[in-house]
Amino acid sequence: MSGAPDLALDDHRFPIGRFQRQAEYSAPQRAGHIERLAAQPDLLTAAMSGLDVQDYASPYRAGGWTIRQLVNHMADSHANAYIRVKLALTEDEPLIKPYDQDAWVRLADSELVSPLVSLAMFTAVHERLVAILRAMEPAHFARTLRHPENGVMTLDMLVGLYAWHGDHHVRHIERYRATRAEG
Repeated sequence: MSGAPDLALDDHRFPIGRFQRQAEYSAPQRAGHIERLAAQPDLLTAAMSGLDVQDYASPYRAGGWTIRQLVNHMADSHANAYIRVKLALTEDEPLIKPYDQDAWVRLADSELVSPLVSLAMFTAVHERLVAILRAMEPAHFARTLRHPENGVMTLDMLVGLYAWHGDHHVRHIERYRATRAEG
C-alpha cells in the first residue's frame, strides 16, 4: 500500500468536502452558518421524503451507516451541539464530553424508533438552537469550550462545524436517493 488517500472513498465519505476549521469567522460567515442551521430541518425533510422502511435499512454508502442510523445520528449529534452551546454560554470554558457515535447508532432506539421521530427531534432542537444563536451578541461567539479530542473551540467554530455537519449528512441522503433512482 502506498498510503495515498482513496479519493473515491473520501468523496463518498465527505461529499461536501471535509470540515475546514478556522481560527476566526467573520460576521457574514457566522450569519451564513446560522442560516444553514436554520435551513437544515427542511433540507433533511426533503431528503427523507418518500423513503420507505427498506430505504431506512439501507446503507447510505458502501460500508456506511443505514439511513435510519444516519438520521438518528444527526438528531443525537445536534442535540449535543445545542447542549454544548448552552454550556459555553453559562460556564467558563466547560469541558464537554465526547461520545462514541458508532456505539450510539447501535443502541436499541436506532432500530426500534422511526427515523421520523429523529427528524422531529432534529427539527425541534434546531428551532431552539437557532433562536439562541440569533439572539447572541457577537462577543458571545468568542466564548469557549474544551473538547478532550479537539482542544479549545469557540462557539463560532462549533457553529461552523455543525453547519457543515448537517449539510454533510443531508448530502449523504441526497446521494443515496440519486443512486437508488439510477439503479
